[in-house]
Amino acid sequence: MDSTFLEKFKSEIQDFFNLPMEEKKKLWQQPDDIEGFGQVFVVSEEQKLDWSDMFFLTMQPVQLRKPHLFPNLPLPFRETLDTYSAEVKSIAKILLAKVAVALKIKPEEMEELFDDEVNEVDGLQIKKNGKWVSVKPLPNAFVVNIGDILEIITNGTYRSIEHRGVVNSEKERLSVASFHSMGFGKVIGPMRSLVERHEAAIFKSVTTEEYFNGLFSRALDGKAYLDVMRV
Repeated sequence: MDSTFLEKFKSEIQDFFNLPMEEKKKLWQQPDDIEGFGQVFVVSEEQKLDWSDMFFLTMQPVQLRKPHLFPNLPLPFRETLDTYSAEVKSIAKILLAKVAVALKIKPEEMEELFDDEVNEVDGLQIKKNGKWVSVKPLPNAFVVNIGDILEIITNGTYRSIEHRGVVNSEKERLSVASFHSMGFGKVIGPMRSLVERHEAAIFKSVTTEEYFNGLFSRALDGKAYLDVMRV
């Protein structure tokens, strides 16, 4: 993605979050909906994650965009976000095609699943060998995280990574996380060709609705929900 465009995008994101509160309230989360301005999702009182402001928005497919949110975003940010979303989708398709090649499976078997994050301030950490390790940010670079769903559909070949954001004491941290996932009405489970190759399914299959309902009903405890999915 063009570095000049990314700089423009990050600048407009910062301006968007700096909008006056009366403007933000026009784009606030509605009851029983996570889209819009709000706070990080917290399941239990023990998980102190509400220090982070967020804006959650479904961009793709276009027909799922909320009519009270995207059309009301200020210009030129709305157009910039639309372009960014299309670019990220293209990158996701390229990466997943390469994953399919690495797995020696037909490209059409690979569902569209992708999670990327733009981050240039220290604060992103991943868990390696039981310890949290900081990820050194690179200018205009994407960090690609493998999520639980990709681990499930690849029958454990690709392992999802635990990651977290921590407070930076010197500079405000801005993250743009894009989740490329399966649409509703589909089944999340190991791909048939990989189950046949491995001679067993490591994970059970559930609908996307069942998966996300189960995920959001639990406390954020590492990869605990992935363990629930194991056969």
